[in-house]
Amino acid sequence: MTQNTPLQPGRPVPTDGRQRVVTAAQLKAMGVPAGRAAERCRGGGPWQQPLPGVFVLHPGPLSGRERLRSALLYAGRPPASGRRPDAARTVEPAYGDAVLTGLAALSLYGFTAAPPAAAVERVDVLVPRVRRLRSAGYARLLRTAEPPRPEWVDGLPVAPVARALADAVAGLGDAVAVRRLLTEAVRGGHCEPAVLVGELYRAKVLGRPQVVDAVDSLLAEGRVRAEERLYGMVRAHGLGEPLWNVDLRLPGGPHLGRVDAYWPDEAVAVELDTRAPRHSRQDERHEAEWSAYAARREHLERLGVTVVHLTPEKLRDAPGQQAAVVRTALMAAADREPAAYVMILPR
Repeated sequence: MTQNTPLQPGRPVPTDGRQRVVTAAQLKAMGVPAGRAAERCRGGGPWQQPLPGVFVLHPGPLSGRERLRSALLYAGRPPASGRRPDAARTVEPAYGDAVLTGLAALSLYGFTAAPPAAAVERVDVLVPRVRRLRSAGYARLLRTAEPPRPEWVDGLPVAPVARALADAVAGLGDAVAVRRLLTEAVRGGHCEPAVLVGELYRAKVLGRPQVVDAVDSLLAEGRVRAEERLYGMVRAHGLGEPLWNVDLRLPGGPHLGRVDAYWPDEAVAVELDTRAPRHSRQDERHEAEWSAYAARREHLERLGVTVVHLTPEKLRDAPGQQAAVVRTALMAAADREPAAYVMILPR
């Protein structure tokens, strides 16, 4: 029987790119019993079984996409309880709640620092913690209490970039490889540094030597990109040229802080928040940064300076909306009491 020979009247073996990889349950629904499927996978047969319960309907090496799809089908097999997957999370019921992550996911996102899908040694798949299924072959199951809502790339459910990066870094010991992945994530605009740092913290890899060195440069690079977006927003939306990157100080008094943009006539300042996220009360350095920021902002506002807080994410995703926020602050200056006199110094 060739690959296209009907298995029963009106039910040919599917040969489209997606259905060349199927589960035992799907074959059974097409009229192929388990014994017959196993027979066609024996030495020299036209099919193969790379993972338990998953069949590839051709001989020879699997393509990268077939490897990923087969891992998802293995991980997504219905649990014994028969619980149906969340319809909002999947467009392919056979995948269940399984989500690709790690290097396999990054290969789908097009990361040049990640190996192509066909060369990924282990295909990492996130599954709910309650699943009892074990890793098998090249499919490595990672249990999680909170599976992420997937992105859909080439028809496959994939963890968001920051989560996939954190899971990939957790399995890497090569500092060069880690740095290349994290740098590409920021330079390629895949995700913001602060979001990525948060995921690295969640994965408990933020303190690893190969990660620590990369994170500081990651945050610095993120600030440069955020500043470029701020310049573009101000000029594209005609907000008037501010004084860029200045220090504010009371005459003969204390340093009030640095701001990224300042309109002296309106006493409006813009500050970019590119700090690493505050993860816990025990993180003393980050806690001190957050406390100092809050105190500085409160002091400026007591002096009559309006401080507009912008994040890199908002500048990237909604620059027009953020421009409207700044414009509103500038226009409201006429209705406020005059601000205290402050000295403006270049950084």
